[in-house]
Amino acid sequence: MNLSPKEIVKELDTYIIGQSKAKKAVAVALRNRYRRSMINPELRDEITPKNIIMKGPTGVGKTEIARRLAKFVKAPFIKVEATKYTEVGYVGRDCESMIRDLVEVSIRLVKEEKRENVTDKAKINIEQRLVDIIYPVKRQEFPDKNAEELRKEILENIKNNKYDNELIEVSITEQAKPIGIMPGIGGDIDFGNVLGSIFPRSTKKRKVTLKKAKELMMAEEIEKLIDNDSVNAEAIRRAEQEGIVFIDEIDKIATKGSQKGPDVSREGVQRDILPLVEGSTVNTKYGTIKTDYILFIAAGAFHISKIEDLIPEFQGRFPIRVELDSLDAEDFYKILTQPKNALTMQYAELLKIDKVNLKFDKEALLGISRLAEKENETNENLGARRLHSLLENLLEDISFNADGNHDMVDVVIDKNYVDRAFTESNKKYDLSKYII
Repeated sequence: MNLSPKEIVKELDTYIIGQSKAKKAVAVALRNRYRRSMINPELRDEITPKNIIMKGPTGVGKTEIARRLAKFVKAPFIKVEATKYTEVGYVGRDCESMIRDLVEVSIRLVKEEKRENVTDKAKINIEQRLVDIIYPVKRQEFPDKNAEELRKEILENIKNNKYDNELIEVSITEQAKPIGIMPGIGGDIDFGNVLGSIFPRSTKKRKVTLKKAKELMMAEEIEKLIDNDSVNAEAIRRAEQEGIVFIDEIDKIATKGSQKGPDVSREGVQRDILPLVEGSTVNTKYGTIKTDYILFIAAGAFHISKIEDLIPEFQGRFPIRVELDSLDAEDFYKILTQPKNALTMQYAELLKIDKVNLKFDKEALLGISRLAEKENETNENLGARRLHSLLENLLEDISFNADGNHDMVDVVIDKNYVDRAFTESNKKYDLSKYII
């Protein structure tokens, strides 16, 4: 989180084209978290995040900006859809469950880091356990060998994978399997954990190859070395101080002055989300979490409703408003050529597996970009997602016929190939000049 706002925007630029206003807003919000962490604790508690509302059509990068932001700072991040929640008293997910889901994400993040930290130690422990298992067998084969030398030789062979195909018998403690999680008052009830405390975990002997034994024992050994209490405490802390909740389709729960039918429920969802944004305490199975310092980013197309249709209290908790731009042909061309994860690169790598060296020339990409712009203008505006459908249709025959049963072949997608593939679409747009 100690990246400067300019560095954050530069990082986002490698994956997302345009939308500089939105990038700046989230960059400043993230940097303010770092600034807050460096000031004295007394004042720190008074500073809360400046939540953001993003307005813009689908496929222009709203979700991707928030997701990429969380990914490269390794912050707990969750994307939820406002329409999936109901107000208290209705059947469906209660709004507090989004915070519990955020904690689950945080738990996974912290556990993954802990696993990486203890992997080397776990490997050493496993190798010693395997030496103890194999030694009696090898002792019978080589009764005259010095015991210490024999153990060293066994250890070396284990490290060099020489025994990987040999069958050995190992004792494995079976993990308790979760039966299900039921949302309840005051937190989630995990019946797997409840029953696990009643029925102890069982240890079973299994005959497997040494290679398989390493895998089974590694998972078990890592779990032994991880202190779950410290994991839970750190995960709660990170979710509280660094968590990001992205609420999509927020426009779908905006009311339009009507107070009949489903609109009442929509306003109810806003009012249930409000305490979370303002700052409250939520019970989870890992402990309580305060939501005061979680960053909330809401997003919606707002085609029918407006931001002003949200209840005033809700609007007040999202002081930063950013409008994202619609994408044009120039943007589409950049999307196809500039990002690290460009769609053209993804398809090229996929087809390379089946010995097809796929390339696109510039005119072909410009043609696809112009077509994407026209499709979005005349049909539903899907933003950059329009490129997915166009490229899928364009490369359908190549993808279908590629099977890898041949030498590497070069396939160049040029303008003529694009024109032939989308002949009907191009005819449709040519007719537009006759419409008065």
